Amino acid sequence: MTEIEITPKPADLADLAASPVVAVYFVHGMSCGNCAAHVTEELSAIEGVTGVQVDLEAKKVTVGSSRELTEDEVREAVDEAGYELVV
Repeated sequence: MTEIEITPKPADLADLAASPVVAVYFVHGMSCGNCAAHVTEELSAIEGVTGVQVDLEAKKVTVGSSRELTEDEVREAVDEAGYELVV
């Protein structure tokens, strides 16, 4: 996995594992640290999200949250960041 420095700080695996709900999403179009930062920022703004970790090589995002997120919530955040949620 490519390591990048972004704000808000991405969650580490222990933080995500401690979240009541953890989901993995695939996002089309991410290729750099700025991409990861935009996706992380938008997903982190969803109510209940406790952590976000982006894997640029796999084009996936792992999201920890205190509740189940709807596909529409996630899609809207990813779209707002300028990318496409793959389902």
